Amino acid sequence: MHMINYLEIFKNIPPQIATMLIAMIPIAENRVSIPVALGAYQMSVFSAIFWSALGSILAAALVIFLLEKARRIAVKRLSWADKFFTWLYTRTERKFAKKYEYLGALALTLFVAIPLPMTGAWTGSLAAVVIGIKPLRALLFVSIGVILSAVIVALVSLGVINLT
Repeated sequence: MHMINYLEIFKNIPPQIATMLIAMIPIAENRVSIPVALGAYQMSVFSAIFWSALGSILAAALVIFLLEKARRIAVKRLSWADKFFTWLYTRTERKFAKKYEYLGALALTLFVAIPLPMTGAWTGSLAAVVIGIKPLRALLFVSIGVILSAVIVALVSLGVINLT
């Protein structure tokens, strides 16, 4: 996912909204939106973190509050949906449930806060739904993780934290 692709897609949108929308894209999230906001859009650090976190939190809310409803509708209308959701839920539960049992909500927050591929708001929200965390509680802990992730990505982007 290259910055130039996102810049082209969102070229006619205000930088704040573009940053928010990029942060809502699975896999991209803060890992892409903050470097784009800081580098291409020359946004302030606070603004980049705010708009990116807002986008990721909105995406998390959609997953947390709508995924199960979407699954029920899809299973009724699409023959392959039940098999897909069974695979998705089983895989997610297998990868996350024991961590949640051991660390509780801290596991969800840390999982979202670590800015690596396959972690973040989307995956954390999916895990929260699958293991049955109450929606508002899930959104709270995912949101804390999103904010921590945004700060980490901003610090890395600015060279304050050097990963090499």
